[in-house]
Amino acid sequence: MNEAQRYQLLADLVLLSHVGVVLFVVFGLLLIVVGNFLGWRWVNHLWFRVAHLGTIAVVVLEAWLGVVCPLTTLEMWLRAQAGVAQYSGGFIEYWLQRLLYYDAPAWVFVTLYTAFGALVAATFIWFPPHWRRKPPER
Repeated sequence: MNEAQRYQLLADLVLLSHVGVVLFVVFGLLLIVVGNFLGWRWVNHLWFRVAHLGTIAVVVLEAWLGVVCPLTTLEMWLRAQAGVAQYSGGFIEYWLQRLLYYDAPAWVFVTLYTAFGALVAATFIWFPPHWRRKPPER
């Protein structure tokens, strides 16, 4: 594997990680709501809820500040190092990129991310996380 291929592979791994973060944020909210109705206690574990809220908080902050996501920046830099000027590649790479990157005015993203973040924050009221482990019953 030559150097350009290594950079391309790393860029693809960053893209896959980025998709994983998006899926965590979107499906995490769905899991919290559905899981609470189905009695899944793990969806209210503090580590999961704080990680979920923290992730969307970073996205909202980036949107409000007009900062490009560091994962996007890293991916583009790796693609440039690989000598790839634009997206190319296989089927999966194509659709993963289409899932993440939209062409819309910045205010649309700020509004959507903020509304989604507010919804995630509201789940802390509707379905409070477990702040500490309950002692075993005797």
